[in-house]
Amino acid sequence: MQRPEAWPRPHPGEGAAAAQAGGPAPSARAGEPSGLRLQEPSLYTIKAVFILDNDGRRLLAKYYDDTFPSMKEQMVFEKNVFNKTSRTESEIAFFGGMTIVYKNSIDLFLYVVGSSYENELMLMSVLTCLFESLNHMLRKNVEKRWLLENMDGAFLVLDEIVDGGVILESDPQQVIQKVNFRADDGGLTEQSVAQVLQSAKEQIKWSLLK
Repeated sequence: MQRPEAWPRPHPGEGAAAAQAGGPAPSARAGEPSGLRLQEPSLYTIKAVFILDNDGRRLLAKYYDDTFPSMKEQMVFEKNVFNKTSRTESEIAFFGGMTIVYKNSIDLFLYVVGSSYENELMLMSVLTCLFESLNHMLRKNVEKRWLLENMDGAFLVLDEIVDGGVILESDPQQVIQKVNFRADDGGLTEQSVAQVLQSAKEQIKWSLLK
């Protein structure tokens, strides 16, 4: 699958945000129908991706902007999101001015977070790709035990899907091929494995301290 050049999102202050602030909505450009305006594109779509266990404790998390700059703020946000979503059948939630899509698998909850004006289908495509990629890597055992034993691969999978908040890939087959290629080609060096494992240990340590 080709990597997208950009995903459309409105510029801050335009459209609904400007209307809520009491300001005038941006005028249509010449040749555009009244009430319609092309949104300015941006690559930065994803604010965070995290996986929690069925007690709401963090197993894996990556944040791509400074909405929650400290670990403490991130953990509080994750706990609040878990409390809001863990007992519902929906797959989409709106919380704190953000759009959150999520999926439950046995004893895991997978979350993808975007801004309130992000396209839910775009966020859902990232979530689906993450789940299907993990499902393949973990041999259809997407649960806490197997995730913890394969945390290095899980981080590699996530990095192939999202980088710095930019969606790179939404096809799980392509993700798995790239992860395998990195391992076969020697891209998965002892140093990179050590870094990933150290990050995983930090995630687990914070989970145990909760």
